[in-house]
Amino acid sequence: LDSQAAESLLAFLGDQEMATGAVPDDRTIVVERCRDELGDWRVCVLTPFGSRIHIPWAMAVSARIRVAGGSEVEALWSDDGFVLRFPDTDEPPDSDWIMVEAAEAVQLVTRQLGSTALFAGRFREAAGRALLLPRRRADARSPLWQLRKRSYDLLSVASRYPAFPLLLEAYRECLRDVFDMPALVETLRAIEQRQLRVHVVETNKPSPFAASLMFGYVANFVYDGDAPLAERRAQALTIDQEQLRELMGEPDLRELLDADAIAEVEEQAQCLAESFRARSADGIHDLALRLGDLSHAELARRAVLPDLPAQVDRLLRTRRLLELRIGGEKRLIAAEDAARYRDALGIPLPPGLAAALLEPVAHPVLELVRRYARTHGPFTTREPANRFGFDPQVVERDLRLLAREGRVLEGGFRPGGLQSEWCDAEILRQIRRKSLARLRREVEPVEQHTLARLFTHWQGVIAPRRSARAHLDALLDAVESLQGAPLPASLLESAILPARVADYTPADLDTLIAAGELAWAGVEPIGERDGRIALFLADRLPLLAQRRPAPGPLSEREEKLVAALASTGASFFDPLHQAVGGGYPGETVDQLWSLVWRGIATNDSFHALRAYIARPESSRRSHRGVQQGEPSGAVFRSRRTTPPAAQGRWSLVPRGEVSETEASHALALQLLNRYGVLLREAVAAENVPGGFSTIYDVLKALEESGRIRRGYFVAGLGATQFALPAAVDLLRQLRT
Repeated sequence: LDSQAAESLLAFLGDQEMATGAVPDDRTIVVERCRDELGDWRVCVLTPFGSRIHIPWAMAVSARIRVAGGSEVEALWSDDGFVLRFPDTDEPPDSDWIMVEAAEAVQLVTRQLGSTALFAGRFREAAGRALLLPRRRADARSPLWQLRKRSYDLLSVASRYPAFPLLLEAYRECLRDVFDMPALVETLRAIEQRQLRVHVVETNKPSPFAASLMFGYVANFVYDGDAPLAERRAQALTIDQEQLRELMGEPDLRELLDADAIAEVEEQAQCLAESFRARSADGIHDLALRLGDLSHAELARRAVLPDLPAQVDRLLRTRRLLELRIGGEKRLIAAEDAARYRDALGIPLPPGLAAALLEPVAHPVLELVRRYARTHGPFTTREPANRFGFDPQVVERDLRLLAREGRVLEGGFRPGGLQSEWCDAEILRQIRRKSLARLRREVEPVEQHTLARLFTHWQGVIAPRRSARAHLDALLDAVESLQGAPLPASLLESAILPARVADYTPADLDTLIAAGELAWAGVEPIGERDGRIALFLADRLPLLAQRRPAPGPLSEREEKLVAALASTGASFFDPLHQAVGGGYPGETVDQLWSLVWRGIATNDSFHALRAYIARPESSRRSHRGVQQGEPSGAVFRSRRTTPPAAQGRWSLVPRGEVSETEASHALALQLLNRYGVLLREAVAAENVPGGFSTIYDVLKALEESGRIRRGYFVAGLGATQFALPAAVDLLRQLRT
């Protein structure tokens, strides 16, 4: 490795050791437990042993949990380890589930194997080799979904006969070819004999190793192993979440969070909601344990008891509650918190308390601040300081400590607020969920004809753009909305642009292209003299130019043209024609346009494209009329040597170093700006490589940051719909 790569590697290993305390190696297994974005527990088992051991190990753990009556877990694996997701569990999963006994591992894997997609895929391949899935027509391919269906029917029948040869062959392939069962048994036995060290750690966020394991593995676990390689590649668009956050910036949560949602969550956290109120003496004691100190008035708002004063007196006499003066007023606390308030506030305690309740507390102020955050919505530093009479700087210091642990977050949360605020991470997660749910309920779905009205308004077809600067600004605005869309070249200047720009003239488009403001690229040919092109703002071309696979290899002359353009840059037709060996000019023109429709070459003007799509005129000699005094047989030859369809300078379409995340982010924003309300059908109509799943992660992140909204805006279309807030407002207006 060079020095930079070596430093990066050592930094990566150092970050891992700092996060978990150990780096997984051939003598150490790291079991990392953390919560995901939805609050579910994930257990990451990090080892370098490879997927042939990790797959059966994860299956054995899942089978063991299922046999014991535990929750249904989901497993993902790679060569670097495997991940188990435990939904709907409050306590962290016990690491003992991972330590499967070596003696029962094979039995657990065999029992689990028959219900997996991996086994179904292997059985289908074995049935195909045995000619049990014949094609109806030998000259036509069978769709994969039909093969899956027929294989499933065959498997349903074959499962009645345990000795059916294809069943045994599928088991043999999985257990011997896909899995390395002897190595798994040896690994588990080494763990039992303490030859392998198991390091268990609980983290607030995934460590570097765990993050790459959870977010780098992109195959859908439902069909993992059952999907052929081509399908898995089509799904494998890797979205780097950290890079996506850098592109989007930090969200302004004041605009996203709903004030009513904040009030609702805070009402529940403070036990003010009807279902959370105390209805017995034990309930009063539980309130004090959960919320901390409460005044008599605050307790009365949270209890539903006709004899509340008598119940409080009984709890005070039995020393389950204590009455102390805190913040200038008398408040009730649970006896279990006596030492915590004594050490934090220096308050003397009444006599008669058990010695176990008087043990010193290590960080009393931190614990009080932590409970305050856990039972309130967004708050400023002064609010808990005033509540307990603390120095605001002390509260600020403890909040910073909690923020480093990921327990609280700092930012702007309350709508209309001006000061920086703090909020518990779990409370903020609940507020965001409720706020998003309220935003989604705001718009009732409209009919599809209303969506058509929205598109015509949004695209500026109803009111064409006008500009005082020779229409150039209006044309730029129109192209900014259309950039990247595949448009028929024959309709671009006759219907598409004139409908969006008032008094459109082709000279305006030529001016912007010549000035380097706009560029165009071919998408695909249509017939003999037409094709679809895409217009771009020049700086957005590398981001938005879609990379489509070429329909076939380049010819020899096309490869020479590409080499000439790569070496010399933008060139006129004549040098290119000479670079490929000369000959008939029309052949070179055809090769240039073949490169255009492949998305490889483009032109710095629009004249060649206009000539290409123009109807060929009847052939006639180019001559000037006979003038008086000239010989009647004199004919004057035109000086134009470049064919009209090859005018201008040709160059390669620029391809910058753009990551998949940057391209997906730019494409998602462009489609939102083009349509306002983005549907799965719109993405399919534009023939985006990878389909809607290419930009789904970006759209979801945009919604979570409050920049767009998700809901069911248009009836009768797909349920997955995203919209800009301005488009939602316009959609409401157009409904009536």
